[in-house]
Amino acid sequence: CHLAWAQVLARLTGRQDVVFGTVLFGRMQGGTGADRVLGPFINTLPVRIGVGAEAVEASVRRTHGVLAELLWHEHASLALAQRCSVVAAPAPLFTSLLNYRYNRFVRARRSEGTPLALPGFEGIEVRRSEERNPYPFTVAVNDLEDGGFRLAVEAPEAAVAQRLCALVDTALERLVEALEVSPGRPVGSIDVLPEEERRQVVEAWNATDFAYPQHACVHELFEHQVKRSPDAVAVAFQDERVTYAALNGRANRLAHHLRALGVGPDARVAICMERSSEMVVALLATLKAGGAFVPLDPEYPQERLRYMLQDSAPVAVLTQGALRERLGPLQMPVLDLGADAPAWRDRPQSDPMRGALSPEHLAYVIYTSGSTGRPKGVMVPHRALVNFLDSMRREPGLQPSDTLLAVTTLSFDIAGLELFLPLTTGARVALAARETAADGTRLREALAATGATTMQATPATWRMLLEAGWAGTEGLRVLCGGEALPRELAERLLGCCAALWNVYGPTETTVWSTALRVEAGEGPVPIGRPIGNTTAYLLDAELRPVPLGVVGELYLGGAGVARGYLGRAELTAERFVPDAFGGKPGVRLYRTGDRVRRRADGALEFVGRNDAQVKVRGYRIEPGEVEARLQEHGGVREAVVVAREDKAGDKRLVAYWVGAEEVGVDDLRAHLLERLPEYMVPAAYVRLEEMPLTPNGKLDRRA
Repeated sequence: CHLAWAQVLARLTGRQDVVFGTVLFGRMQGGTGADRVLGPFINTLPVRIGVGAEAVEASVRRTHGVLAELLWHEHASLALAQRCSVVAAPAPLFTSLLNYRYNRFVRARRSEGTPLALPGFEGIEVRRSEERNPYPFTVAVNDLEDGGFRLAVEAPEAAVAQRLCALVDTALERLVEALEVSPGRPVGSIDVLPEEERRQVVEAWNATDFAYPQHACVHELFEHQVKRSPDAVAVAFQDERVTYAALNGRANRLAHHLRALGVGPDARVAICMERSSEMVVALLATLKAGGAFVPLDPEYPQERLRYMLQDSAPVAVLTQGALRERLGPLQMPVLDLGADAPAWRDRPQSDPMRGALSPEHLAYVIYTSGSTGRPKGVMVPHRALVNFLDSMRREPGLQPSDTLLAVTTLSFDIAGLELFLPLTTGARVALAARETAADGTRLREALAATGATTMQATPATWRMLLEAGWAGTEGLRVLCGGEALPRELAERLLGCCAALWNVYGPTETTVWSTALRVEAGEGPVPIGRPIGNTTAYLLDAELRPVPLGVVGELYLGGAGVARGYLGRAELTAERFVPDAFGGKPGVRLYRTGDRVRRRADGALEFVGRNDAQVKVRGYRIEPGEVEARLQEHGGVREAVVVAREDKAGDKRLVAYWVGAEEVGVDDLRAHLLERLPEYMVPAAYVRLEEMPLTPNGKLDRRA
């Protein structure tokens, strides 16, 4: 029973070494005379049990030895145990208790050699913890006269106690089974999750299958809308209005030209352009030609742009005006969509034939921050993007009558929703210029001027809009994602819109993977449930589903999973792992690195990261990449970058560094701006004489 409870605690806490209290009879030591004295001798002491790679039989024997050894100290006070431990008072030594209640009659029968079976628990009692109980989680095992057992569990809530009962019952049953069938099996490999709960978290809450146009490519969905409403406005930018028919014709001419340059399935085309109707033409033309676009933000430093161009090896580059100079000398064709337009003016306006292109070919390659110091390109196929768009069309929803105000730079993958969702549903894209998207007052005016019915942005942008005096827009559908949505911000937004949606997802699973319509309430805002044809599993270190309410690493699967990282087979194999739950060969899951728990209603709740990765203003940043660039400076010996949020809603990067005194902050900032996007450049720099270390000599990031 003690080992079974240790298994349950190990699964609930994610630790292989657990400590809990156990109740001692107080009359077991021979020669003390305690067995002949009236009065309560019951005592409680901590017991420490490991649940890991040790064999089941050996683990049971060792646990028995631990308990037998504890009997020699059964009269020791808990205060003495505290002083002997490394845990300083008043911190408790343990917060859960197991009380095995011996039955003297049963023990007498055992001493006579009468065999007793272990049939499991004959009855289960569930009780809510009383306020006077110092241990919120208490398990009592009553040894019955007939050889059976009765289990009683107390917890702060009856529902929690009920689930603990099921876990302990399952743990003991499978432990006994392992002793009989496979005593050499590692005790830590025994799953304590009851079958009913396993079916709930693995199957029921992942039943997201629905039909979507899986045989279509993204641009074909757009072409369908062109036929449906050719004269409707597709793109609005400042004073310009472009209809579906006109946009399609412009994109087709460029697409035929790109094909002549050798663009085809899986060939990349880099796009370095400011937001404009020409940028949308470039995107559609690349897809229609059969290629995959690679967005290059014009604000990126030249060094980063050169690296991305070298790594992605595009067949051609599409740009405009003065941005051509930022790219430097290139070996591939560079097309200026303004100055070079006469070169494809006479190309056909008809839709190019699909040819060998399939939904499994790439739609885009987008670069994210890399922990090794270099960005990595995520390869997303048409299939994944089509599924995402079709799911978003259904919920949160978009209709042909809608206008979506697009505020996100193309290098941020969520721009895929802002541009392609309207164009594949017959709605209108209202493009906001970079200056508008970065200014709260201008953005507030743009919301009113465009008549937007939908807008997607990060929490930082929504907060900026509120601080600029935005009081709300009637009928507006708000999508918020990119980083955690604070409850305080959610409550403010709920009073300013018709519907608020919290959305979540990594680039590797195609923009958003979960969604939830937010309601007024308290506590953390959940990230929701999986979108269509998407699965979400919370797994422990052994890749087993964690119990309900327990924090696990989120693994995402389904139609949205990307192909992997461009030219990074080893990293792809590390992060994209076989799906052991889907039952289909070759299907993979993406390891997000996000720590998540599932609520009783099935909604997912983000808890944090299991590594150093952070989100600032919605951008995913690997501090290791910033640290690597800092240490390239000749005056810096060591560097550590952390994200701080000293003021609610104002998260920023801070660089701590060890090096030469004469190096100034302006020098370090200029050094980084030549190598990193501005959003990755720390806002503050703190020089240290040496880095703080933990007692075992490791870097102490918290300090």
